Amino acid sequence: MKSKKESHHSWETLRLTMTSVLGIALLVLTLSSPTVAFVPIGGDSASHVSITRNAVLQKVTETCQAVAEAAGHEFKPTGSSPEELVQACLGPTATGEVSGAKFSSALQEIYTQNALLDRNFIYSAPHHFNSEAILEGRSLITGGMAAIKANIRNENFQAARETLGRVLHTLQDFYSHTNWVDLGYTEPYVNLIRPDLPLENLADKDTETCSDSPNQNFPHLILPDILQEKKLTSGYFGIFPSAKPEGKCSHGGASDLTSSSGEGINKDERTSGKEALHDAAVNAATAASLELLQDIRLAAGDNDFLRMMGIARSSVLCFVIDTTGSMSDDIAQARATVYEIIDSKKGTQDEPSEYILVPFNDPSFGPMIRTTDPDEMKSEISKLTASGGGDTPELCLSGLQLALTGAPSSSQIYVFTDAPPKDIELIGTIFALMGSTKSTVTFFVTGAGRRRRRSLKTGSFSDYIELALASGGQAIQVSKRELSLATDIILDTSTSALVTVLQQARNPGKQETFPFNLDKTLRNATIYITGTSITFTLTNPSGLTQDQSETSGRLATIQTVGNMWRIQINSTRETGAWKIQINSYQPYTLKITGQSTITFIYNFVESFAGPHPGYAVLSGRPQAGQPASLLLSVLGKKGPSSMNISEVGLVIVSGGEAVTNGTMTDLGNGDVLVTVYTVPEGEFVVILKGTDRVSNTEFQRQSTTQISVSKVNIQVMVDSSLEPGKPFQLNFSLKTEGAGGSYSISARNDRDFSMSYPESLTLTTGVYANATLTITPPADTPSGTDATLTIQATSSSGADSNYVVLRLSVVTKITDFTPPLCEMVSLLMDDCLNNTSQCEPFHWQLSANLTDGNGTGIESITLRTGKGNLTHTPLSAPIILANYNSSCCLQVVEFVAVDKVGNVGRCYYAYDHSGGPPALTLSLPLWLCLLVSVFIVGP
Repeated sequence: MKSKKESHHSWETLRLTMTSVLGIALLVLTLSSPTVAFVPIGGDSASHVSITRNAVLQKVTETCQAVAEAAGHEFKPTGSSPEELVQACLGPTATGEVSGAKFSSALQEIYTQNALLDRNFIYSAPHHFNSEAILEGRSLITGGMAAIKANIRNENFQAARETLGRVLHTLQDFYSHTNWVDLGYTEPYVNLIRPDLPLENLADKDTETCSDSPNQNFPHLILPDILQEKKLTSGYFGIFPSAKPEGKCSHGGASDLTSSSGEGINKDERTSGKEALHDAAVNAATAASLELLQDIRLAAGDNDFLRMMGIARSSVLCFVIDTTGSMSDDIAQARATVYEIIDSKKGTQDEPSEYILVPFNDPSFGPMIRTTDPDEMKSEISKLTASGGGDTPELCLSGLQLALTGAPSSSQIYVFTDAPPKDIELIGTIFALMGSTKSTVTFFVTGAGRRRRRSLKTGSFSDYIELALASGGQAIQVSKRELSLATDIILDTSTSALVTVLQQARNPGKQETFPFNLDKTLRNATIYITGTSITFTLTNPSGLTQDQSETSGRLATIQTVGNMWRIQINSTRETGAWKIQINSYQPYTLKITGQSTITFIYNFVESFAGPHPGYAVLSGRPQAGQPASLLLSVLGKKGPSSMNISEVGLVIVSGGEAVTNGTMTDLGNGDVLVTVYTVPEGEFVVILKGTDRVSNTEFQRQSTTQISVSKVNIQVMVDSSLEPGKPFQLNFSLKTEGAGGSYSISARNDRDFSMSYPESLTLTTGVYANATLTITPPADTPSGTDATLTIQATSSSGADSNYVVLRLSVVTKITDFTPPLCEMVSLLMDDCLNNTSQCEPFHWQLSANLTDGNGTGIESITLRTGKGNLTHTPLSAPIILANYNSSCCLQVVEFVAVDKVGNVGRCYYAYDHSGGPPALTLSLPLWLCLLVSVFIVGP
């Protein structure tokens, strides 16, 4: 049997087409022109974003095709837009609209963390394989891969994506910052992702590797002995000449002061004389990214790999339910609503991709139940019973915090309660989490009018109104008898491709006319008004009107329940400019939604300088008194090229004024960078207008989560995982452009891990103050757990505050780096004939032993290639016998064994009809071990 360590010596060249498939917002933009780690956008050079995008999209496409074919579907995307790829992947037979927003958002999370390494760790040699920190760089990659696999196993997909972005950046830099391609290698160095294999032939600290003064006899920087002996080295990078030892290579570039001439061995740019080396580095970096992604895919399985990548239906059903004694009727109605959604939307694109249930009571809340199985959701919600409570306020915000941290971003969350929040001290954290996740929260409050605030330490119904408005949701106050009518809004909004056309609020109320535009792609257009003492008149583009007294008219069907009006516009409606006039002197909210593939995703970004300048996504609020930069991507059914963007602005929710006095830069592929020079002082949202060329109609879309500005800025750097039982120190910096003085610091995490941090910091205007937070997960914390940490800073007056939200992964220290082994026991092929036309009645059998040695044990064995039957003995045994039986028509089999920490062993067998001796080769897509009578493993 071939040993695992021998397998890495035989490679086949991986060469990949560097074509752009989807238009995704590029988060690293050119600010100036120094040398960078694979340049930003521009010129003929590739960037980290383009390399990552090409690799991710190729691997996602391969996985989607495998999943579709396994389900008996043809995989035929009608184009290259996110919607078309997701539609083909989720199944062409499912009816309904498909939104690519979740997929695009997931990709942007990867790109964001990829780019942040050039801000947060620019001078860290291991993160960029600089200064011969090759062993340390490999440790970052393998440690990150272990964290990704553990996160996926625990369904913490956002944490997995963020780590993936950082790991891919470091992996890609190896091919640009070392002499790997200078040595003539064209394939990836697989040992970088295989900690069980050694890193060989590294130049030690005393070995001279480069000449500082190339001449005509030797025009290369790298010394001939290094090239001939194929020693691996990398360039030194620093802001001081002394950072490079004598005789070592420089990274090079205008920002690298270790090189007096600016010359170096990096291949970041496609400059004159380096075209071939740059291209070779790009190809190797892309192939290496594909290898890493394939290893993660095999460890996770196809379905979870796609979920991690955001390939899932956009609808998520998330209920947060009060289970105190007075909630029996509410629980019954929530249960009925869940049953109706599951039964009515099964097999459609509106079927939820995930179900989340969080009960809360007093003094307890949770646990959060999360599943993709609709029957399990039915079972869990059927178990809920009303009991306990006693005093009126309940732990509503604690339950909501669990939902916000556990649900995917941009989820619809529905809260059922009949009591105000007891845990009002969490309200700041809830606002921060809603802003960070962009999730929408709608409250169904029964009997709230009978409830009174028992003390200043508890909340009131008005807190639910504020939270709903801030998230883009609604606070619906109804009697228990009317609740069944109010929950129709859940049926409306737990749907795919949900978009918001307009959202406004008035407090105090007044008579006002709100114009809005309905385009041809918009289906199920619905208007919601919450408030009391309301009258309204709806007018279509032709001037036809309908007021609130006409429940079923020419324009819409109108329903009222509690404090909510639900206006369903008729499906035969006109497209174009509509308006609704609302008259009330009491506070009210207006929201208009529908279903459409035309939408947008956005992030506020801030520029950063340094050797590798670019843009970083803001975690908290944009800075007050400064121009705001907004990076957004426009999505449509036929891709961004089918749409023309005419306006992007910021709209004050309480006033409606649009601030558009900025600049809009088209980055191509539907990506737009907007700079707004005057940012509103109050809460605002983003509004986008344009024309869809496919339907030849004007459209209007609006974000839901309210945004406000702050003069406080919080910077935090995270790049490693927590270890159970060990304190983890997190350094953060705080600055204000407002008045200096004392700022209170508060921090919370959703796992209740113990923390210590300064309760206040004294700030001087314009100067960063540094502090440290220490967080310690318990020793029994399962590997792969993620903790959502929120840090808030508030001025002494309470007038200004900001926050940062972080996802921290807890990963047990890995000691098992060896993948499972596979050895054939028997092969019965006597019945198979060389003439495959006579193969159908005949079968062949193969048996193999699978072991994990002294490792953690094999967790799963799955068939990847072949249409036969694979069985195996119990996984708990030290030696597992796998048996495969197949028709002679298909004489190829591959199955994968994954151990409990994600090491992947692959067994591939193909019958050699030539009758030649057994042969061992390696071929695409990764480490397929092709042989007749021998098995070999390893990703």
